[in-house]
Amino acid sequence: MFDAADHRVRAESGASVDVLIVGAGLAGLFLALKLAPRHCLVVSPSLLGQAASSAWAQGGLAAALDPLDSPARHAADTVAAGAGLVDPVIARLIAEDGPARVRDLLALGVPFDRTPDGALALSLEAAHSHPRVARVSGDLAGKAIMDALVAAVQATPSIELIEGARAVSLLQDANGRVAGVVLRDASGRLTPRTARATALCTGGSGGLFKVTTNPREAQGDAIAMAYTAGALLADLEFVQFHPTGIDIGRDPAPLATEALRGEGATLHNGDGRAFMADYHPLAELAPRDEVARAIHAERMAGRGAFLDCRKAVGAHFPDHFPTVFGACMSANIDPRTDRIPVAPAAHYHMGGIVSDLWGRSTLAGLSVCGECSSTGAHGANRLASNSLLEAVVFAERISRRLMSATLDAPAASEASIPSALTDQRLLQLREAMSAHCGVVREGAGLAQLLDLCAQLEPEAPGAPALTAARLIAEGALARAESRGGHFRSDFPETGKPQRQFIAHPSLEHVTS
Repeated sequence: MFDAADHRVRAESGASVDVLIVGAGLAGLFLALKLAPRHCLVVSPSLLGQAASSAWAQGGLAAALDPLDSPARHAADTVAAGAGLVDPVIARLIAEDGPARVRDLLALGVPFDRTPDGALALSLEAAHSHPRVARVSGDLAGKAIMDALVAAVQATPSIELIEGARAVSLLQDANGRVAGVVLRDASGRLTPRTARATALCTGGSGGLFKVTTNPREAQGDAIAMAYTAGALLADLEFVQFHPTGIDIGRDPAPLATEALRGEGATLHNGDGRAFMADYHPLAELAPRDEVARAIHAERMAGRGAFLDCRKAVGAHFPDHFPTVFGACMSANIDPRTDRIPVAPAAHYHMGGIVSDLWGRSTLAGLSVCGECSSTGAHGANRLASNSLLEAVVFAERISRRLMSATLDAPAASEASIPSALTDQRLLQLREAMSAHCGVVREGAGLAQLLDLCAQLEPEAPGAPALTAARLIAEGALARAESRGGHFRSDFPETGKPQRQFIAHPSLEHVTS
């Protein structure tokens, strides 16, 4: 029942699904498949397989699959890339579970590339000490994985699907336990859907930035819903900017996979000079944050930045990297003979809703998985291709926990309904986020961004995009140091490693 007077939706106790999964990317679909034959409902904001960041992932899935590699080495690389904030226990957990999850995906029909002798073909990406990225046709891993999962989901009777609806609020009972969500469909109609267990697998927040590789719909909805409901959040200031968004003026920006630099592609400025060695001893294979800042610096100096793949890939481009090739050719750039103009683009949110080892949030009844979570796996700077790995590892762990649990029927519950920003205001917010909370930040700009958020709040009280943007900016202002993906030009030095926890002011969590 919707009470228009106080903008609340109420749901009575009674019929519900076992598990309600919000989000239909890799995390959500893999979780649903692992839960079979337990009844679950998957909510997708668009047609299944569309507008999911997972489908756009080009590099692949990192796992220690080579006999000369090991989970210990993978975990060590993960810890090193995370700039002091990766939980080493979580790093070891995902590295050790990785090979088994790749085998799960193979069993689902994902056609990972093979070597002539039949072994998995593994790519080297930045900050990895060994080739360990399982890929499909060079840059089609995300699409191929999602295609296989979509086919499997559609063939699984225990999985119910709702397409074209977005979750706008979490239903909670009198004790604060999450009891489902309120959905808004394309017509604006609100519908409460109750569940014995709820999982947020909604992706990240790149759509809050003007230049992003994410679907524009990825606006931090899960962060906003969980924060409003009282969940603990962490490290929201850590947003990873992919160094090589293809700079052809599109929204979202096409991506030039990191695997290109792993194959030997080099970065040059407009004068033709290779510049990465000036910024980092690992040059093109430096961690993503270092490469992104180098490209940003060249662009701000007016020299531009271009990825030169002509020698490293050349004539093999159409076969080895068809996605990048197609994006370039659509803009009349032939990467076999031309350099690719690139710019950093918001790509992955390392912070999110705090999760334990089994994907539980701090709210009873609510699990979190994938980019909207904060498991401790990524720290201040995610290691390349660890995102898909984390999603499948934690989806499997959540399924194992829920399959062995007795799930109680939800009690009567209710939720408040937030407003939404107009398209014009959302664009204004995205431009401000890119300008003041982007690759390089400083206090005055962040304060200006927070002033804008305060000005917009009366127009759209509780708007999820506005809430998520404000929380990211507040985290960035509070972290008076530079670390990983968070660089403050007014505080360029790195301080003591410390996570930043965020909770709703109505709660008594200590934040530090």
